[in-house]
Amino acid sequence: MRGYFGIGVEGVSKQANVGSLFRSAHAFEASFVFTVAADYTRRDAGRADTSDAVSQVPFYAFPDVASLQLPRGCRLVGVELIDDAVDLPSFHHPAQAAYVLGRERGSLTPEMLARCDHVVKIPTQFCINLGIAGAIVMYDRVTSLARFAPRPVRVGGPTEDLVLHRHGEPVFRTPERMALYRSKQPD
Repeated sequence: MRGYFGIGVEGVSKQANVGSLFRSAHAFEASFVFTVAADYTRRDAGRADTSDAVSQVPFYAFPDVASLQLPRGCRLVGVELIDDAVDLPSFHHPAQAAYVLGRERGSLTPEMLARCDHVVKIPTQFCINLGIAGAIVMYDRVTSLARFAPRPVRVGGPTEDLVLHRHGEPVFRTPERMALYRSKQPD
């Protein structure tokens, strides 16, 4: 899969759920994890983060929304159950993305929503556990951007093998090809 992603939370109400989120991020090969305006400690989250993700994946703790810094070209995607959000199954994930979820006993702040390039929602009747919501978002990213065998029309596993990508033959720059290229006038 091309690109990268990170995932994090704004605020923390249950540290164990953040630990679970970071453990899932480690399993889905996130490039980084982060917190914003959160009182997060490895010790309190460690019961759920059995892979000790913050020692395996870069971890960033930002004191507030204004301090949040992402790599150039990285799009911030808020995950929030609001009317204006795009349903996750209809969302095309950016190649470079950072996903941010709100605390469980609250939502993303208006300041964070204003920073987001996109806001998605998981099509559920009500909010779900933070760790589960993050895992669903990461699973959707992987299944929509990575290469897998196509889903069959009928119930069951794949009926077709994944076709491996084959690169074309090399193109050599011969003097004749270069002359032809240079002779074309731009539109």
